[in-house]
Amino acid sequence: MNALSVNPAPENEPILGYLAGTSERLRLEAELAHQRSSTVEVPMYIGSERVLTQDRRRMSPPHDHQHTLGYAHFGNTAHVQAAIQAALAAKSNWENLPWEHRAAIFLKAADLISTKYRARILAATMLAQSKNIFQGEIDAVCELADFLRFNVHYLREIYSMQPVSSPLIWNRVEYRPLEGFVFAITPFNFTAIAGNLPASPVLMGNTCVWKPADSQIFSAQVVMEIFLEAGLPPGVINLIYVDGPAAGDVIFKQPDFAGVHFTGSTAVFQHIWKSIGENIRCYKSYPRIVGETGGKDFVLVHNSADVAGAITAITRGAFEFQGQKCSAASRVYLPESIAQSIIEGVKKDVESMSVGKTEDFSNFINAVIDERAFDKIMNYIEKAKNDPQLTLICGGEGSKESGYFVKPTVFVTQNPRSLTMCEEIFGPVLTIYVYPDNEWEKTLELVNTTSPYALTGAIWSQDRYAMQQAMTALTHAAGNLYLNDKPTGAVVGQQPFGGGRASGTNDKAGSLFNLLRWVSPRTIKENFVPPTNYRYGYQ
Repeated sequence: MNALSVNPAPENEPILGYLAGTSERLRLEAELAHQRSSTVEVPMYIGSERVLTQDRRRMSPPHDHQHTLGYAHFGNTAHVQAAIQAALAAKSNWENLPWEHRAAIFLKAADLISTKYRARILAATMLAQSKNIFQGEIDAVCELADFLRFNVHYLREIYSMQPVSSPLIWNRVEYRPLEGFVFAITPFNFTAIAGNLPASPVLMGNTCVWKPADSQIFSAQVVMEIFLEAGLPPGVINLIYVDGPAAGDVIFKQPDFAGVHFTGSTAVFQHIWKSIGENIRCYKSYPRIVGETGGKDFVLVHNSADVAGAITAITRGAFEFQGQKCSAASRVYLPESIAQSIIEGVKKDVESMSVGKTEDFSNFINAVIDERAFDKIMNYIEKAKNDPQLTLICGGEGSKESGYFVKPTVFVTQNPRSLTMCEEIFGPVLTIYVYPDNEWEKTLELVNTTSPYALTGAIWSQDRYAMQQAMTALTHAAGNLYLNDKPTGAVVGQQPFGGGRASGTNDKAGSLFNLLRWVSPRTIKENFVPPTNYRYGYQ
């Protein structure tokens, strides 16, 4: 107890190669086969109970939707209320536990992810979210482990931030958790985000109710099992599967609601913010609202850019994980002088991409998450095909017969404000606008004003004056800006992630800034020699 502990120095988890014949490849193949041959019953985790219900909903791989992975047991408003009570009941013991013990649980969880559970959590993500090996490895294994390790490092940095003291006085600050419980709402596309959104406030001493996306429950329950094996006490995180309105109707009317940690759509986040505002008088304190909500991310190419590098950045940035990243490139601006070379290079890359199941490791493109997403994406593609100002370069086809497969699709538009240049599609659809080389400044204004989002963007240029001009013009157009790189792939501890405008509150997941949102500092001043006369010296 009487020590200023120093946590293990965080390092980014190495990405394994999974080459043919390697031990990690063999373990993964065996785990994929095991999970495909099993049918699991996935409970909710409320307090110390694993809750089964009569509302069993089938889980299936998006790339093989006739196959059954298992059944998730869904709850109702009564289960939401039970989860809130469990979180509040666990709060006192958890927030008074020395921080080293909270930290140790998540450090152990990170080590379990990178060792014992590596194949299991990777396989679950590949099956449930249709990610190929590389996309699953950098997400479910590396990024999630990085979040947990670096968050501990940032926690200690925050606790070490102390004020100066004057003679005869000792000033200090303690970082209390929020008063009440935190609600974590997590998306389908990243297992790491699903784990981090409840874990980060909990590390800071809060307790949490966690609602994952329905399509991510299969891998979410693996994350929960890891946390429990690492020593997380019952009730600290309560994992529930309920329809969104059922959760919101209960949670946002609770006096003890202290904050929401959200990743998802802009429309849902705005509805949440509105609900909180409407109920603001009933809360014990003003809730913290932290959210990341999507993007319409750009790649801007200057005529001085390296063509080969820009091609690869566009291809990877737009089509890895089927474009289902908040940071995925979906609008590209090319100068006339090099546009054709880049378009031909992107087309060549796209036409070489194999599309299919994740269990076939040769496939670069897998399925989009579900039928609703498939229908939405194909609707955008059909509208674009029928727009005389857009030309289809490649792709444009999809099938949901056996899985929700959409071929990577590239359009070139004559209208820089056409539908697919402006609206978030969240799928493998890329639109390119070609601008005259002498309209660089006009194009900067286009990039800045075309979309309401401001999450990520990339600038390609070998001309430093042009690059600086673009960076200045696009100051508020992206929270994560990439120079001569693709606009995806933020690494914890290296590129804190988040955007502004319609993309969210820009609280930077994987950084000290995010963890600060989950504490309520208390300043303490202790006077060692207090005055004994009310008069001051001038009297």
